[in-house]
Amino acid sequence: PGSVHNGLLQPPAARWAEAVARVGVPAVVTRATSFLVDFLPILRRTLTRTGFVIDHIHYYADALKPWIARRERWPSFLIRRDPRDISRIWVLEPEGQHYLEIPYRTLSHPAVTLWEQRQALAKLRQQGREQVDESALFRMIGQMREIVTSAQKATRKARRDADRRQHLKTSARPDKPVPPDTDIADPQADNLPPAKPFDQIEEW
Repeated sequence: PGSVHNGLLQPPAARWAEAVARVGVPAVVTRATSFLVDFLPILRRTLTRTGFVIDHIHYYADALKPWIARRERWPSFLIRRDPRDISRIWVLEPEGQHYLEIPYRTLSHPAVTLWEQRQALAKLRQQGREQVDESALFRMIGQMREIVTSAQKATRKARRDADRRQHLKTSARPDKPVPPDTDIADPQADNLPPAKPFDQIEEW
């Protein structure tokens, strides 16, 4: 069944059946989150009394309390983080079996990208801030987002204005009225009686 594949020289379904007969059915992903987390970049951090600190941002959850009480036993933890959203991290438990999802310690902070965090940190450094705290970092991210939002609004307005001007350019201009030719005499003008004033005008 199926058409013959040019590279396999046989139908793909037949090749699949041969492989299954030889090595068995491949394993199915049952924990999608863990599967995806395994592809995220790796960090290693020491666990402190207040959780983990990564790039000036604190992460904490009550689930860390048992580990915090015995943190001297583990010099560091394997952590994975998604650069597209650093509002949470995944910490591999000491036994190395499962990941624990840990959010910001301050849950009111917005989700940000790693790029935003680095840009905000660079701007704070440019301002002469040697010691960067988490609050200053998120304030800078907020300012950066406001600038981007304002620029987007200005761009949309400029685009709309340009579209309006373009409409003026493309719309047909009305024909300029041609004045009557005074040199051409009206053939009926000689036959008209002379104008007379009104005999009586009603007053209003």
